[in-house]
Amino acid sequence: MSEFRVAIVPVTMFQQNCSLIWDTTTMQAAVVDPGGEPGKILDAIGRLGLKVELILLTHGHLDHAGGAKALKGELDVERAKSGLAAVPIVGPDVRDQFLLDEIEESQRKFGMSGMRNVTPDRYVEEGETVALGPMNFEVLHVPGHTPGHVVFVEREKRFAFAGDTVFQGSVGRTDFAYGDGPLLIAGIKAKLLPLGDDVTFVPGHGPASTFGAEREGNPFLQD
Repeated sequence: MSEFRVAIVPVTMFQQNCSLIWDTTTMQAAVVDPGGEPGKILDAIGRLGLKVELILLTHGHLDHAGGAKALKGELDVERAKSGLAAVPIVGPDVRDQFLLDEIEESQRKFGMSGMRNVTPDRYVEEGETVALGPMNFEVLHVPGHTPGHVVFVEREKRFAFAGDTVFQGSVGRTDFAYGDGPLLIAGIKAKLLPLGDDVTFVPGHGPASTFGAEREGNPFLQD
């Protein structure tokens, strides 16, 4: 059975968990939520010797997607030298495109620069599967933080990228005009917790946890 590894590269003032996941045999990798600082991400990719095949986006907020276009551009230049196809940006659900279109405007509110609006090469929907070598990530649509937020789950590996749905001891913000707190909590309880107590997840910010630990101790998920 193939093995996988994950490395977290915190990026921007938001300390967002940009994640690298790869198969240890083939070194095929995906970059999840490159929110900014593409140079920092590229350094980690090079240091680890990864062959990036995918860029995955859980949702459209600038701190998760702001570096995706620039990162793709740099990766594509290097791949073209070897005759390889471009790296696709996959996800989120199309309902977050309005946020992806506002990245450049939104960054100015935080005194930031260098982030770019982006349109995915492929949107994803509930129930789809995204393949990375021997790994297969099931797509779950879990809105509330944003309308098109998705979670990527590798059931066999008992692992997930949860974005800003659930954190260790907390859940994603919903105090936006498009946010919906009850919908987010309902989605976590109906779609994420039933995946199993042993499933480890990387959230968009902060330390990793398990759905079991959050089911038992997360104050936002208690009845």
